[in-house]
Amino acid sequence: MLEIPESNTISKQLNQTIKGKKIKKVITNSSPHRFAFYFEDPENYHALLTDKTVDLSKAVGGLIEIVVQDAIILFGDGANIRYFEKGNSIPVKHQLYLEFHDQSSLICTIQMYGGIWVYKEGENDNPYYIAAKERTSPLSSEFNELYFLNLLENTKQKLSLKAFLATEQRVPGLGNGVLQDILFRAGMHPKRKLESLAEEEKSRLYKSVKTTLLEMTQNGGRDTEKDLFGKLGGYRSILSKNTLKSPCPICKGKIVKQNYLGGSIYYCPNCQPN
Repeated sequence: MLEIPESNTISKQLNQTIKGKKIKKVITNSSPHRFAFYFEDPENYHALLTDKTVDLSKAVGGLIEIVVQDAIILFGDGANIRYFEKGNSIPVKHQLYLEFHDQSSLICTIQMYGGIWVYKEGENDNPYYIAAKERTSPLSSEFNELYFLNLLENTKQKLSLKAFLATEQRVPGLGNGVLQDILFRAGMHPKRKLESLAEEEKSRLYKSVKTTLLEMTQNGGRDTEKDLFGKLGGYRSILSKNTLKSPCPICKGKIVKQNYLGGSIYYCPNCQPN
């Protein structure tokens, strides 16, 4: 799933590969998917994009935005975006296919669920998208400790750490995936309540958010997710489905997996007491 490290990695790769290219052909929904979500009628995407030149791509929280002159392509959540050079074998099934005049292509497929939105600039008033554009990125210098503490203080203190960090778009693009290592590095349980945090712990949590997300991004995303070329990220996840059967790297105890707030959480009971 796209989260901050992946959206930043892939948008950078898009600028290196498709910026300046002109779109020759657009095919949408050739393999209908029940949970592929489009902006209005995807049949209109051909007219919106054909013969237009790709401009800047950028990360917007966990979303990827591509400017194509007066139109926007926006990918979110479970969108798998891949770039293919001329002559490369391409997937038979896809939900969006863009062919450029040099015969390279950009293809998006949806596995579980995902958003593929194409629209004219200013047409998308989705609150999730607006919040992602307006909020401060944790990768920026503006996301300092004072900003984080204000975020904490203006949140209901009965909420858990997972609810605070990964819901309600408080930090767009910080989802359940990156959450696991952030809390492990901070030594905090995902179910722990905000009201229980001491001042030193709040500072420690802030530092973990900043350093963990930066490290994940600098290493090209997590090793549980793929980049624009189908390559796994270089950041080795501490807690994920890949490491569940491995002992805790600190105490060598058993890692626990539980369902909580609509997703799985991983934690070490010894190193992350509730």
